[in-house]
Amino acid sequence: MISTNQFRNGTHIDVDGTIFKILEFQHVKPGKGGAFVRTRLRRASDGAVIDRTFRAGEKFRPVRTETRRMQFLYHDGADAHFMDSESYEQLTVPESSLLPALRWMKESDEVELLYIDGQPADVQLPSAIDLAVTQTEPGVRGDTASGGGTKPAVLETGARVQVPLFIDVGDVVRVDTRSGAYVSRA
Repeated sequence: MISTNQFRNGTHIDVDGTIFKILEFQHVKPGKGGAFVRTRLRRASDGAVIDRTFRAGEKFRPVRTETRRMQFLYHDGADAHFMDSESYEQLTVPESSLLPALRWMKESDEVELLYIDGQPADVQLPSAIDLAVTQTEPGVRGDTASGGGTKPAVLETGARVQVPLFIDVGDVVRVDTRSGAYVSRA
């Protein structure tokens, strides 16, 4: 069993038969009354984020998780298709459970597929990824790196981000996968 004082960001727990990932937690010790733990949890089945409070010392069933290196093949509107790089076995994961990650993945990318209790559940992406710009408005004369302002751009995966005015089509940019924000030129 796992107790509330063993919580870590990214840990998976089973709460009333539903599997959640701990996004953030905070131990609170008020001056009056018992201590408690305030958490923000993401449901593994559909990605919904909820806030939940637990009593300090409450116990939960730990969830067995493992990651496997897979090659992302393609997505067809209903499922995302992956191939195990070692056994060449192909598997499909419903697109609805991977929507935030799919906008950053290119076909034939190597990714870490997270298995929860033996079932594929999520993709673990690096915190920043380099992608080429495929469409954006041309910069106006006088735009410099120190000049303010941003413009929309479409990346090679189809994701839309705001980039500085000096970025052109064909440039490779680094994007934060957690927030979807432009970081720098790559």
